[in-house]
Amino acid sequence: MTSDKPSPWPQVAAVVGLLSVIISVLLTAFAWPAVRSSVHDIPIAVAGPAPAVQQVTAALEQRVPGGFEITAVADTAAAEQLIRDRAVYGAIDLSTGAPQVITASAASAPVTQTLTALGAALGQGGEQGGKAVRDLVALPSDDPRGAGLAAGALPLVLGGILAAALLTARLRGIGRKVVAACAFAVTGGLAMAAILQFWLGSLNGDYLANAGAIALSIGATALTLLGLESLLGAAGLGLGAALMMLVGNPLSGVSTAPEMLPGWSGVLGGFLPPGAGGSLLRSTAFFDGAGATQPVIVLLCWLAVGALLCLAAGLRARRRPLPAPAGAAARESTPATV
Repeated sequence: MTSDKPSPWPQVAAVVGLLSVIISVLLTAFAWPAVRSSVHDIPIAVAGPAPAVQQVTAALEQRVPGGFEITAVADTAAAEQLIRDRAVYGAIDLSTGAPQVITASAASAPVTQTLTALGAALGQGGEQGGKAVRDLVALPSDDPRGAGLAAGALPLVLGGILAAALLTARLRGIGRKVVAACAFAVTGGLAMAAILQFWLGSLNGDYLANAGAIALSIGATALTLLGLESLLGAAGLGLGAALMMLVGNPLSGVSTAPEMLPGWSGVLGGFLPPGAGGSLLRSTAFFDGAGATQPVIVLLCWLAVGALLCLAAGLRARRRPLPAPAGAAARESTPATV
């Protein structure tokens, strides 16, 4: 029977304090990466004769100290190949006489904007009639800002979290939960890729490859959370959800670029499913799979961790003694009569 007696004031104060901590953590997790994002260590190429490359490198360092990691190449073809391989975000081409900025908005729209503005500041715009900036790997014309890809990062994380929570609540048996999580990853990947590619026009490339990238991301999150819940209960599910939502999603770099995030956070984000999934989807959608190796390995490792956690939970459940039948327990508890 529940009591209508009001809660004591110390309990009220404790709840208010807990809510204040939670909202502070949420604000820090999402606002800190956005506010502290800046141009630093962005890999770009500079193509042309060595003296010209050195001159531009010095000018870039003077304008944006520590902003770029520069790879010197001989000609336009070499610079374009680095961009298509996702080794650099763009290039400044000095090899053809008239300087030109080569960008790849599909790799990162904010970095493209930075390079475009920088090219104009270095005297490489305006006089060329707008042709001094060339987008080598452009975003789709239906979504030239990449809004769909950026907005899709959160549903990717939520899909895995909600799958783990719903499967835990509605299904029994670790094996069945794992099968259902894998099946949902496939169907969810097909559905999300169809929406992003055929309806919103935010993705290019092969539809099945894009669906596979999304499925791998959802599966890595869902299976990891299932494994944590199977071993640690609700606390494990909450811990995994907090890791994916409060750390993985803000540090994924999907809306900007991992290199633009503060300090080491972009590197950390790349080793979590949201960051690896976003990077893999960019590779399949716009770069014919270039740069996909590392994110695929990261996601497969998370899948393996989740599977091992589920296996450990299943083995523990098998070793647990079965409860005695109710009738047998009653007979044992009844004293024998003479």
